[in-house]
Amino acid sequence: MDSRPKAMNKFLDFEKPIAELVGKIEELKHLSNNKDMNIAEEVSKLQTKADKMMHQVYTQLTPWQKVQIARHQDRPKFLEYANHIFTDFIPLAGDRLFADDQSIVGGLAKLNGQSVMVIGQEKGNDTESRMKHNFGMPKPEGYRKAQRLMDIADRFKIPVITFVDTPGAYPGIDAEERGQAEAIAKSIEKCLSIEVPLITIVIGEGSSGGAIAIATANTVLMLEHAIYAVISPEGCASILWRSATKASEAAEAQRLTAQDLLKLGIIDEIIPEPIGGAQRFSSQVISSVKNKIERTLEDLMRHSGPQLKQMRREKFLRMGQKGLG
Repeated sequence: MDSRPKAMNKFLDFEKPIAELVGKIEELKHLSNNKDMNIAEEVSKLQTKADKMMHQVYTQLTPWQKVQIARHQDRPKFLEYANHIFTDFIPLAGDRLFADDQSIVGGLAKLNGQSVMVIGQEKGNDTESRMKHNFGMPKPEGYRKAQRLMDIADRFKIPVITFVDTPGAYPGIDAEERGQAEAIAKSIEKCLSIEVPLITIVIGEGSSGGAIAIATANTVLMLEHAIYAVISPEGCASILWRSATKASEAAEAQRLTAQDLLKLGIIDEIIPEPIGGAQRFSSQVISSVKNKIERTLEDLMRHSGPQLKQMRREKFLRMGQKGLG
């Protein structure tokens, strides 16, 4: 995979000073086609300044800025990870009860020759695919599909690897009519009952029970600029302050960053992102995620099925015992 940064068309609000510098650099590069002008030195100076500014911004991010990065449209989505990390990926469709929910995609695959069950929430990367995948918001049939795939994995002693990237479970009336809360609860229960290694990677947004439904794992890994919380900052602000405009304050109070969650014992390890985020260096980040999955799976495979199940249950029972200081 190419390790160079992706060309970025969308800068976030707090990146506007960097965007202006990048714009000037592009203008100068265009002018450099004129053989009578030598502006390489000026381009180099501006590039150095832009790189320095990027480093300063990304080493001092606020929780609300991390929320914006986690939602960036150019961050790699689940299927991009699946297609680059695994081989022989065979999608399995449907919950055998109602329908096939495209918000959760899963199936059998190989990781260095080892059979695995891969399940992830897919948001899509353009208007058509976002509509197809319902913006990564699963309905009950999505969670029931995840349960079915975990059952298959458990029956054939295949490790399960899940990828979390969702703004939350779909809140529509039709989802509620088909038992959204029950489906999420049953999915959590299924995670806790299987006797195979279960690894979760939070790659973008991890919001609400919609995330934990497939993330009750032996090991929870999280990208450096991903977020993980019981509710979105906007939802939290609407409840506490009656105004979604207080989302930045809510993000600060929620402790939703990877760094906070590691201190609280909610996640097990942070996977670093290059300066500029996964949205600019998707290939590097996907490679890092693959390496971490490989090492984590190797460690978990040393344990028996009953041990893995017991370890997972004890892990979540311990949560909340760490102080907030």
